[in-house]
Amino acid sequence: MKQASTRVARILLLAACALAAAMPAWADLAEAKKTGVLKVAVYKGMPPFSDNGAGIDVDIANALAGKLGLKMSLLPFDAGEEVNDDLRNMVWKGHYLGYGPADVMMHVPVDRRLMEDNKRVEIFAPYYRDRVRLVRDVRKVPQCDGIDCIAGKPVGVEKVSIAAMLLLGEGEGRYRNDVRIFEHATDAMEKLRAGELAAVLATQSEIESGMKGDANLAMSDVRFARLPGQGWVAGLAVKKENLELAKALQAAMNDLVESGELAAIFRKYGVNPVKP
Repeated sequence: MKQASTRVARILLLAACALAAAMPAWADLAEAKKTGVLKVAVYKGMPPFSDNGAGIDVDIANALAGKLGLKMSLLPFDAGEEVNDDLRNMVWKGHYLGYGPADVMMHVPVDRRLMEDNKRVEIFAPYYRDRVRLVRDVRKVPQCDGIDCIAGKPVGVEKVSIAAMLLLGEGEGRYRNDVRIFEHATDAMEKLRAGELAAVLATQSEIESGMKGDANLAMSDVRFARLPGQGWVAGLAVKKENLELAKALQAAMNDLVESGELAAIFRKYGVNPVKP
């Protein structure tokens, strides 16, 4: 009897697996259209892209949902220790506390190694290239041909950021006494505009959105051996099996690019749209 029960259990398991394999790739797209909602995951506290329910990524998500004839439902989340954690929690599995997954996640690095390490997701639709840059008060730092231009001057960075890691470690800690740590890059930019800092090291998007037309501020390229000069590209991610949803979102993103809507969203927040 026990063997028969085990055999039945195995047959049911195989049947379930076969049914799952036979499910069309558009199941989640069809479900989204049935509910009329596209669930979109965005990072918390990442201005100008997503912060308190607003930002570039939020506007793009709204526009993408509209192209698909859907309403957008936002799922803001705190960044994990690695992007792999974020993809697991917000794209293909869901958080162990019951939050997520979403239909699509915004601002995912379009990176070959990340793709290879995450076989259960599809990363696609690159829409912006960001990089670390220096913004300086030209009254305090008139010229800048490299990171040496800020030596001995107060420079703001956001805590737990690429900029902070780079500047604190550059030249075996040469600039550590010059670094001022802030909760967010937006806070550092406020102090720079107020004349309390000589410069801020941050991403180009953070800098442009925070310059607010101040004629005393200018951006400069600075090179770090530990960071690719071309920066990094942001795109979308869905579950690997949801290829029809990916195709629909890619087509919607293409429409946003061709119509100029994507560029308009970036400029709304003072950021120049940079093609990937």
